[in-house]
Amino acid sequence: MGNLRSVQKALEAVGARARVTSDPAEILSARSVVLPGVGAFGDCMANLNRLGLADVVRSAVRSGKPFLGICLGLQLLFEESEEFGPVRGLGILPGTVVRFSPSAENGGHLKVPHMGWNTVHLRKRTAFFDVVPDNAFYYFVHSYYVEPANPDVIATTTTYGREFVSGIQHENIYAFQFHPEKSQKLGLALLKKFSELN
Repeated sequence: MGNLRSVQKALEAVGARARVTSDPAEILSARSVVLPGVGAFGDCMANLNRLGLADVVRSAVRSGKPFLGICLGLQLLFEESEEFGPVRGLGILPGTVVRFSPSAENGGHLKVPHMGWNTVHLRKRTAFFDVVPDNAFYYFVHSYYVEPANPDVIATTTTYGREFVSGIQHENIYAFQFHPEKSQKLGLALLKKFSELN
């Protein structure tokens, strides 16, 4: 939903062959899969189920091929969102999706959604993240964030009123709350790194 074409163009800009499709056979035969998205969690899950793609996404992840989730594509990986909910997600990873409180931990007031450039702190250094300097700026637009049940999946965090998980890596899954396709040079570097996996 929403940012399919911009993600496709960004992948093509780093030399990847990218195709937007809802064809299950094409998704399952792809070398890697990207699930981008902006909008409401429930609407996106309804679309995936209506198109018969929820199980296809689960199968793609289980296959071991590189899988990238962007923004809503990160949130959908988890079990449940409180957005207009609770609403069941794909359930690939244990955890929930919760809304930012307008009250910051320091007593200040937050604008929700969190929108604009913010720093990303590396929680674990892996070969995938060797292109990401610690505390680099990436572009965010979201009102909800993930709370993984397993802290070992957390790759990056960001602070907006409170520290939240802005990126995960688990086995073949890479997923970010920020938008690499809107994050200029460093965002494109992440997409290039993903396109070179396998």
